[in-house]
Amino acid sequence: ISSKRSSSFKRAIANGQRALPRDVLLDETGLGFYKRFVRYVAYEILPCEMDRRWYFYQHRTCPPPVFMAAVTLTQIIVFLCYGARLNKWVLQTYHPEYMKSPLVYHPGHRARAWRFLTYMFMHVGLEQLGFNALLQLMIGVPLEMVHGILRISFLYLAGVLAGGGRTVPIGPCHQPQGGHRDMHPQISGGCPQMLATCSRSHPSLSASLGPGGWGGNAALTILRSYEESLQDQCGWWVLLLSYGTFLLFAVFWNIFAYDLLGAQIPPPP
Repeated sequence: ISSKRSSSFKRAIANGQRALPRDVLLDETGLGFYKRFVRYVAYEILPCEMDRRWYFYQHRTCPPPVFMAAVTLTQIIVFLCYGARLNKWVLQTYHPEYMKSPLVYHPGHRARAWRFLTYMFMHVGLEQLGFNALLQLMIGVPLEMVHGILRISFLYLAGVLAGGGRTVPIGPCHQPQGGHRDMHPQISGGCPQMLATCSRSHPSLSASLGPGGWGGNAALTILRSYEESLQDQCGWWVLLLSYGTFLLFAVFWNIFAYDLLGAQIPPPP
């Protein structure tokens, strides 16, 4: 994940060796709709006035923020398809055909690894889907506009995978895993609350252990490093190491947990 602007150039701007317009962005007049939106994004996402002005004047529409929009659109399409197929638009998980979906996580299908990611497309009903979609579009898209598709997609999918890994059994489990379950930051499919919490790059997260704590610390590291190289930061490598350790443990636990606990695997649908 490379930087678009070196820290030395940022310091040069701060020291007055390079010039940016000194006008306060909020006083800008004659802006079109899109530039007003870019200004809104700058003030919502970036805490430093210099970074706000830099982003506003240097922002380009290419590449567009397509990742969060594509994920949200896919979730809506999947929900509509299952709603029409099941003829049920609320509490879809209670429909006997719901668990036959190849997207849902189920302990009986633990070997189908793709389910640890695809469960993020499944939702319990219109209200939950609407809430997630609203957060993803209102917060995820501005974050992607500022930090880029690589950082935001990594943060989002890491949260989804951590949520999937978190579903490995710690006891007898009969609950299906869909995007509706336990929508808490960093530990659930789609993790829109993580994007919301980190939108101003200073979330008040105190957890430091487990997938939830990893997600909070990863968001802090990634989103505070606005256009600065991550690979040069020791904390970034520590986070990657801790995340890899968690995933290895999750794989081990997913394979052996039922035998270790003497629990019976629920039969697949």
